[in-house]
Amino acid sequence: MICNSCPRKCNTDRENTLGFCKSPERFRVARAALHYWEEPCISGKNGSGTVFFSGCNMRCVFCQNGEISRENKGVEISDGRLIEVFNSLIEQGAHNINLVNPTHYAERLKEVLERFDSPVPIVYNTSGYESVDTLKKLDGLVDIYLTDYKYSKPEKASRYSKAGDYCEVARAAIGEMCRQIPAPVFDGDIMQKGVIIRHLILPSNSNSALEVIDDTIKSYGGAYLSLMAQYTPCGDLSEYPEIDRRLTKREYEKVINHALSTGYERIFVQETESADKKFIPAFDFTGIM
Repeated sequence: MICNSCPRKCNTDRENTLGFCKSPERFRVARAALHYWEEPCISGKNGSGTVFFSGCNMRCVFCQNGEISRENKGVEISDGRLIEVFNSLIEQGAHNINLVNPTHYAERLKEVLERFDSPVPIVYNTSGYESVDTLKKLDGLVDIYLTDYKYSKPEKASRYSKAGDYCEVARAAIGEMCRQIPAPVFDGDIMQKGVIIRHLILPSNSNSALEVIDDTIKSYGGAYLSLMAQYTPCGDLSEYPEIDRRLTKREYEKVINHALSTGYERIFVQETESADKKFIPAFDFTGIM
């Protein structure tokens, strides 16, 4: 397959060479397990059935999953094996199937999801750096979009994620997600359909967070907004001293107070104690091998 499914448009034959995401044609997966630290309406009591895909179409310098996103640690599996993994998670009681970082496998996932009659919601857990044309192919196959809205300023997106066009691309992508799923649906406390927009607040970047909040409320009013305090410095950030520390309580409170002042009710917040490497999963091929 010649791959142009993400905004990078590498035009690469992934059966014979690797594009920006460094991913082969077949699925490469690093972990599949119940996960309890997503938003409450995703994890619930039983956990979210997370499937972590290796590779990535971004280059976030602070990525906490660097060993799978940049180093591409993982195991190649077939479409049939992926469906077996889904069924195993459902048998364990997962509230949903949570596809983590699926962007560079979106076209192949479309084929799998068309074959897989899931009894639980399908969650598309993405950086937000998505092609609208590719998302349209997933219409009706994804129940919940769990998407990042990382940046409001192109220069920050370029500096921290090597994606100078992130802002315009993500805004268009989120617009398509909200078009597909304009209103949330719940079964008790568990989301069945909806869009959740996540913003990881970076240290020294609280003003950008305020801009993301205002734009989300203005442009995507049917979505939930998740304001994340879990930023943990990972990797070599010596060239980025402004983010080589944890978020302060004062910075997070500034963002939360602004969000609450808007009167917007669909907001998730975090405790600052969530900024801890102990919450990073072990990418040891659990549930795959």
